[in-house]
Amino acid sequence: MVGVRSTQSLARGIARLVPGVALLFVLGYLGKLSEQMIRSYGVSHHWALPNIEYVLWAILFGLIISNTVGVPKVFQAGVATYEFWLKAGIVLLGARFVLGDVAKLGGVSLALVAIELVVAIGIITVLGRAFKLKPKLTSLLAIGSSICGVSAIIAGKGAIDADDEDASFAIAAILALGAFGLFVYPLIGHALGLSDKAFGLWAGLAIDNTAEATAAGALFSDAAGKVAVLAKTTRNATIGFVVLGYAIYWASQGQAQAVDNKTAFLWQKFPKFVLGFLLISALATVGVFSKPQLTSLGNLSRWAFLLTFAGVGLRTDFREMRRQGWRPFVVGALAELSVAVVTLLLVVGAAALFKL
Repeated sequence: MVGVRSTQSLARGIARLVPGVALLFVLGYLGKLSEQMIRSYGVSHHWALPNIEYVLWAILFGLIISNTVGVPKVFQAGVATYEFWLKAGIVLLGARFVLGDVAKLGGVSLALVAIELVVAIGIITVLGRAFKLKPKLTSLLAIGSSICGVSAIIAGKGAIDADDEDASFAIAAILALGAFGLFVYPLIGHALGLSDKAFGLWAGLAIDNTAEATAAGALFSDAAGKVAVLAKTTRNATIGFVVLGYAIYWASQGQAQAVDNKTAFLWQKFPKFVLGFLLISALATVGVFSKPQLTSLGNLSRWAFLLTFAGVGLRTDFREMRRQGWRPFVVGALAELSVAVVTLLLVVGAAALFKL
């Protein structure tokens, strides 16, 4: 009987996800069709139409729904799986990297990430105090801005015993800034004439959320999208250390539970999909996959990202963000601008030094 109930519960859980996942697929596929149709129309009529990537179409379709009729409750559980598709896409993307590329770009990324963490955390802390934000809200903004956006805020919230309201404010600010950066960064990159590798590295270092960093890189070029994922994955790998540091600080203030086993804490917070990415990359490097298999894995990665990009649009509700207040947005925006400038200078220097 227990086994039957478990099976029924699993079936109901999967059934709850189907409508939302189907919506992600439909919007993602519509984005792909829109890109192809406009390109074909331009070719057949000999018009030089702008090539709007499927990434942008998928996000725009999602934004239209979320900011007009909204996402009905029946779709919400499935739409929330966009983070799963993001992680699956990153893991599968490992097939398009050899470990030599990972070591080279990952090493450069790691050095720049260390600087980015110090700059982001320092700026957010100073601005949070200047604008008189609640201390734990400032901590959540610093964690989200320095590492991986919403995922880092959620991890940090439990570690420092922050209020739900603080987490909501921080998440709203990070989402708004991520949506802004998604559209603006590729324009700046093209205006500055950045190479694919340089722009991908910048997007991975400067944009908070992994989904938006991935999308911004893909909007610039396919090659930039690959580098953005690698740089952002390197940045994500630091989440356990940063959250642990904040947990220890707030525990020392008597405002959070003490961390008894630091090694277990780090493993709990470490993003496991990073290991999946490295495993697939290692298997590809030693020749486990044939060329057709590598092509298939690459295509599966693109399909997973299609669902991810549709989810980025569907979960971005500008009306809800406006209701959260202006001070966290100002602090986040000023920090975002500062980090963007600093990381851009770092990337330009690294590009010249390492011939990126």
